[in-house]
Amino acid sequence: MKRYKDLFFDLDDTLWDFERNSEETLKELYHRFLAQELGEENCTLFLLTYHRINESLWNEYKLNRIKKTEVAYLRFLYTLEESGSNNVSLARLLAEEYIRSSPTKTNLIPGAAEVLESLIREYKLHIITNGFTEVQIPKLLNSGIRHYFTTLTTSEEAGCLKPCSQIFSFALEKAKAQINQSLMIGDDPEGDIRGARQIGLDTVFFVKDSKNLQIESTYTIFELRELLQILS
Repeated sequence: MKRYKDLFFDLDDTLWDFERNSEETLKELYHRFLAQELGEENCTLFLLTYHRINESLWNEYKLNRIKKTEVAYLRFLYTLEESGSNNVSLARLLAEEYIRSSPTKTNLIPGAAEVLESLIREYKLHIITNGFTEVQIPKLLNSGIRHYFTTLTTSEEAGCLKPCSQIFSFALEKAKAQINQSLMIGDDPEGDIRGARQIGLDTVFFVKDSKNLQIESTYTIFELRELLQILS
């Protein structure tokens, strides 16, 4: 086993349970601001529409075709429009409330706190994330895991999004880490794994979907706790 010194983690859906936390936030916003107009029974449909639109806009953002502020606002505007509402001011309110509320959620991926507590004894831990800076830091603080990490690198700070090589190089330099002594852990086969591998980083692919089993990675895990076995 190669001796690693620095471990770089993706945040959303690798440590912080983005899917669950986002779902909780969206349901709360729906019941606060939309249920009376659109109906309690249409919450699920609203969320499905939002997720589809959000994914499409994020893909545009990754290609530098739109700005992050447009993603934050347009995902709600377009979802409202498909739901039969053209309330622009409500879309802006929902965008603001989502950015404010979602980082207060504290659900972590099972085993995250336990794994970090174990790893901090032997390794320097770092975060590399495509998420918005003003959202990611509160997520770490509110979920009680900020103190585990020596550095936090966001795509805004680095000037590009994963899988761009620049963000990984930036994170390594910021952490004063060596490529051959570093390991990237993430759940995104494109952003986390391919991106890290293209600059020579070893990777741990945290598999969430069996259709991605063919992804080439130094190591593969299905639960975070398996990371401890790899590094033992």
